[in-house]
Amino acid sequence: MVDKTKYNADYLRSRAPALFDEVKEVDDLGHLRAKLSGFANQIRFDTFSGADWEAGLPVVRVRDCVRAFQGLISRRSDAKAGFSVVQAISDVARGRARPDLTPAFYADLSYIILGIHGRGPGLSPADRLLTVSKLKGRQAAQERSQQLDELWAGLDVIVQRYPTGMDKEVIARRVRRRDRILEAFGGSEENWDDWHWQLRNTIRDAETLAKVVDLSPRDRDAIVKAADRHVPMGVTPYYASLMDDRPSERDRSIRHQVIPSDDYVEGLCQLRELDSSELDFMREEDTSPIDLITRRYPQICILKPVNTCPQICVYCQRNWEIENAMDSRGFLPQAQIDAAIEWIADHPSIREVLVTGGDPFVLSTGRLRQILDRLAVIPSVERIRIGSRALVTVPMRVDDELADLLSLYSIPGRREVCVATHVQHPYEVTPAMMSAAQRLRSRRIPVYNQLVYTFFNSRRFEACTLRRLLRLIGIDPYYTFNVKGKDEMRAYRVPVARLLQEQKEEARLLPGLSRTDEAVFNVPGLGKNYLRAAQHRDLLSILPDGSRVYEYHPWEKNITGSLETYVGPDVPILEYLERIENIGEDPTEYESIWYYF
Repeated sequence: MVDKTKYNADYLRSRAPALFDEVKEVDDLGHLRAKLSGFANQIRFDTFSGADWEAGLPVVRVRDCVRAFQGLISRRSDAKAGFSVVQAISDVARGRARPDLTPAFYADLSYIILGIHGRGPGLSPADRLLTVSKLKGRQAAQERSQQLDELWAGLDVIVQRYPTGMDKEVIARRVRRRDRILEAFGGSEENWDDWHWQLRNTIRDAETLAKVVDLSPRDRDAIVKAADRHVPMGVTPYYASLMDDRPSERDRSIRHQVIPSDDYVEGLCQLRELDSSELDFMREEDTSPIDLITRRYPQICILKPVNTCPQICVYCQRNWEIENAMDSRGFLPQAQIDAAIEWIADHPSIREVLVTGGDPFVLSTGRLRQILDRLAVIPSVERIRIGSRALVTVPMRVDDELADLLSLYSIPGRREVCVATHVQHPYEVTPAMMSAAQRLRSRRIPVYNQLVYTFFNSRRFEACTLRRLLRLIGIDPYYTFNVKGKDEMRAYRVPVARLLQEQKEEARLLPGLSRTDEAVFNVPGLGKNYLRAAQHRDLLSILPDGSRVYEYHPWEKNITGSLETYVGPDVPILEYLERIENIGEDPTEYESIWYYF
């Protein structure tokens, strides 16, 4: 159980009483920084110089926590974050009132100080089972194999609790869901398999959605509020069939994918009224040399020939540009598209074009052919990547005609064509999605997945379950994105530490081909920041509310001179653990989260 009440000034002082006794005698913050730095360095030196320096977990923990602590107490961190952890430590040591400091702040700093001493909770669930053998040769191998069997047997219990859209019982339930929707729309089974029918019947309001799925009062109110304030919402009939009749633990992720939260609606509307420039969180305008083109990297650009989708993902970085689902104004003039393609032809350093939007698969096959024909005659273009969520939202769109069209441009040794989709949860994976993926793969079109790691797919081994299933149906894990750091995305965000924990404790247990995705955080104006490598970011501070503040370094940092970095707050770890507990998780299974920075 998460006990917020225990995290306070007394608790923090009790983690290192000798240190705090010394700290309260130091008046000058400069001297205090030196004392704190010396304290951490001495422990690190003693740890790596002592007789037990080969003991794995304590040594690693001391190393990581000392590094994090050194970052927290620097003058540069104070200036960048606008908050002084050193001043807070001084005030706590002297017993000064600091009503601004929350339990989440005390908890995070307490765990770091514990870690500097090599203490704290175990590394992961595996930490209880995998041990170093005293045996050698075949006996050691057999012992290790037995441990691995026991390890996965315990973890498989967790994995098996996540139902998938490939389960027989789920498939049968969704047939009944389909029939309910067809009855509500006056459609037939033939209509259901017609992607044109699916797009024409995109659901945009609470009243229509309530005819085919039971809505909670919160969901209904949020959809109504979104419509009243011109915040786009869209759900295809097919995707609505993936929801359960009534809200459940099974379909939580699916509902939150498309039903906006109150915070999201309010936050988006406030930005529109106060500072519309902040809507462009990724600063795409600063990297758009011509309409419909975005370019952040040397050999790739984004082409956006359509600015609408049949389904609006709540946390999409471009949803603020979309008027409504399947809005006719989102189908852009051919002359504008032609100008953008001419620009690509004039820049032969561009070897890959990502065709996205919006969702380009909402275009007619003939219109797509026009675009692809023009891209294919550009000699420098070696790869055409199409970003589409149609495999998830309307898989019948990926029919033989579309797959045959894409295959025309896939020429081994000359040009690759691939599709990048966006599957969020095992419950989204269906036989229809598998058929769409296999239709593409049979024509030499690889399919990749970009997972957005949100609160609603962040339970232990939830993303692992998805990766394993995607590989089986023919989709390769490609990226795992942390949610954009936008204020209105608060309900969806998870701490960076949780994504790192997932990658290093859970995904690491999968075979290599099932964990080919790279964990990244899309940084405004700078592009992808690779989270697995610590040198791409620095922990600067812990704010009073418990939010860690990171400084992200641009991808060009080792290539060119002085560049702008991005400083942004995370979400408090303690807040995340509370939310996880509220949906039935055991927070003690996540405790090693404190030691990922």
